Amino acid sequence: MFESIGILSLTIWLPIVAGLLVLATGGKDGASGGVDGQRTLALLGAALGFIVSLPLWTGFDSTTAAMQFVEYADWIPLFNVHYALGVDGISMPFVVLNSFITVLVVLAGWAVIKTKVAQYMAAFLIQSGLINGVFASLDGVLFYVFFEAMLIPLYLIIGIWGGPNRVYAAIKFFLYTLLGSLLMLVAMLYLFFVSGGSFDILVWHKVPLAMGAQMLLFVAFFFAFAVKVPMWPVHTWLPDAHVEAPTGGSVVLAAITLKVGAYGFLRFTLPILPDASHELSWLIITLSLIAVVYIGLVALVQTDMKKLIAYSSIAHMGFVTLGFFMFNSWGVEGGLVQMISHGFISGALFLCIGVLYDRMHSRNIADYGGVANTMPRFAALFMFFAMANAGLPATSGFVGEFMVILGAIQVNFWYAFLAALTLIFGAAYTLWMYKRVVFGPVANDRVAALTDIDAREFLILATLAVCVLAMGVYPFPVTEVMHVSVSNLLEHVAHSKLLP
Repeated sequence: MFESIGILSLTIWLPIVAGLLVLATGGKDGASGGVDGQRTLALLGAALGFIVSLPLWTGFDSTTAAMQFVEYADWIPLFNVHYALGVDGISMPFVVLNSFITVLVVLAGWAVIKTKVAQYMAAFLIQSGLINGVFASLDGVLFYVFFEAMLIPLYLIIGIWGGPNRVYAAIKFFLYTLLGSLLMLVAMLYLFFVSGGSFDILVWHKVPLAMGAQMLLFVAFFFAFAVKVPMWPVHTWLPDAHVEAPTGGSVVLAAITLKVGAYGFLRFTLPILPDASHELSWLIITLSLIAVVYIGLVALVQTDMKKLIAYSSIAHMGFVTLGFFMFNSWGVEGGLVQMISHGFISGALFLCIGVLYDRMHSRNIADYGGVANTMPRFAALFMFFAMANAGLPATSGFVGEFMVILGAIQVNFWYAFLAALTLIFGAAYTLWMYKRVVFGPVANDRVAALTDIDAREFLILATLAVCVLAMGVYPFPVTEVMHVSVSNLLEHVAHSKLLP
């Protein structure tokens, strides 16, 4: 029996049903009005998906760490599997963020995608619902189903609407993420048996485990989530996927999909395996700092704008995993704020690159120069997002990084010192790219022929700019929502669960 009105179910199934309806209208791209109808239906489905997610935020009780908006029903009674949904201050913001980004992605592909429009739009709507399912699941099997199913739409998006090497990139993305997930399935089956036959994730949080078992389970969950983040050295699929994906695919990949891996550490690894998490924290910290420093240097030498922002995403997500394994509220909350901020900023940067690519059909920095002379409105917005990516104070990019650095300095000065280098490297690679693309005299006739952003493109980028600025100036509404849940998680992790 359901214990609420089913808001979470609406956020999951409404976009999926809308996607299936859009898909049912496909196959008639050449029909008069057919494509416009498909786009309108997709936008309506995305907008409704976002609207039904808003009560999660407005009705959320930030004074409790308990799961809210809980829904519970039998699914597979024979194996004690349930359709169990619920969100806390850690997961709820990402359901809303995902639903919001989906609206922008549908708008971004409005005029750009001209073939298989219904299939393209449907893929994003279905993926939106599946990702919401990942963040809302309280049953291990349900989580795993959503966790795996969300790969399929993105695999199709890259493989069908991507660049020249799209098939290679799509298969690499799928194999990396699938193989990591198989180890997680084994870990879940082990937890099912040691918990007395339960797939309830909250029950798993309370199961005492021997250190040996915790270590093995840690490795299993690590591979599943590290590939998704992605952490160094299992990051190589991401630049290929970003470069080949259409703009909408890159936006969803950076803004939402990467967050699923980081979320897994907070929902599974830390609460289920606290002792192993403490014991192996040095490993996560080391890999995170390598991502921050080394990948930042790798980004500096890129000649492809998309690949540069892809490497930038890896470096910024390194901040997230670093913060989580500081085991203090500054670090964990900073990591969560960085996840949300990165969703806005990286999504905006990929949209900016998409605007240029739609006009010039090139992502090479060397093909540009002097864009500010022909696209002044675009150049202003692009500058704002570049500054945010570099961690400029009063933007959301600064808030999360600063909080993680504060959390790191409480643990070890050198962790904070190395992490802070991202403020230097981020400024170097982002602003150098911006300088070469936007400033200076008009480089060639193709740049001279560029037209500035239209109303649709301006609306999308301006909306993200408002989000980045608002969160940078006043992050309290976001941190307030997650504070009690994070404090409860850290208190839980601080207590050993070793078998006597």
